[in-house]
Amino acid sequence: MDKKKVKLSEKKNEMNESGFWDNQELAVEISKEVEDLSSEIEKLEKIKIDIKNILEFNKELLKEKNEALEKEILRDLVNIEKVFSEFEFLALFNGKYDEHSAIISIHAGTGGVDAQDWTEILERMYLRFMEKKGWKVSILDRIVSGEAGIKSVTIQISGKWAYGHLKSEAGVHRLVRISPFDAEGMRHTSFSLVDVMPEFKREEDFEIKSDDLKIDTYRSSGAGGQSVNKVESAVRITHLPTGLVATCQNERSQYQNKESAMSLLRSKLVQKREIDIALEKKDIRGEIVRAEWGKQIRSYVMQPYQMVKDHRTEYETSQIDKVLNGEIGEFIEAYLKL
Repeated sequence: MDKKKVKLSEKKNEMNESGFWDNQELAVEISKEVEDLSSEIEKLEKIKIDIKNILEFNKELLKEKNEALEKEILRDLVNIEKVFSEFEFLALFNGKYDEHSAIISIHAGTGGVDAQDWTEILERMYLRFMEKKGWKVSILDRIVSGEAGIKSVTIQISGKWAYGHLKSEAGVHRLVRISPFDAEGMRHTSFSLVDVMPEFKREEDFEIKSDDLKIDTYRSSGAGGQSVNKVESAVRITHLPTGLVATCQNERSQYQNKESAMSLLRSKLVQKREIDIALEKKDIRGEIVRAEWGKQIRSYVMQPYQMVKDHRTEYETSQIDKVLNGEIGEFIEAYLKL
């Protein structure tokens, strides 16, 4: 509590400085941080008040039976338990970047058109989860397959603890089902690779030299007809020293796409730097693997039975429809408790 109050005071002082709104992106970021800290402190203060009330009510109950006081105590206990469970879950986020926003990429792996369809199913699952969390979502890049599904998608998620929640999803996801694309109704196995990294919007000590960048523009892909973009608004940025590439084509203008691509590239570069410093990739994103047999972190089986199982935690459920509808919180919690 004391640390939070000191940090809140420091951030409020920053907001009172002249020229605070000159950098709007930074100003919005700090304002949101102040809002979150104030909310957390308010919840903790309320717990203290509720506990004090319960102790006082208990003194009265010891003197005489009072149903009204008993109901009041039970109500306060329920509220305290709810708030405590929220903080208990947040206590699991002890990683360096867990508070950050996140960028998630999903790529079709082995399995042909089934894998591309599976990639789109995973995209929908994560979008529904993000919607329930109330996070702001922006699709930076999305490559649609010519047959069905998508080849890949990159999603930017703005929200506190987004990376802490989603880091558990990095790895290969395996689907077993009767393929809707097989005329003989055979069972198929397909794979998609999920990559998750924290977003780094503001790194004062991290400079990207313009000479190190190769910037290409191209037409954004569309569904055809009038929706085809005839202007080269999509942007691909290559960082020449490392070979890292960031693309964005879903914003309305080339300028917006360039800004989003730069944000993505910055996150990739900072992530690479941290990996190099730590010497262990698992600290941030886990081992980079191919989306194929024997590499999966989680299996989703639709036929001959229904089951979703995480192979790292052994947590499993038969309610696959709920999971694919975005109910992945129990898988995340099981991973964080490892």
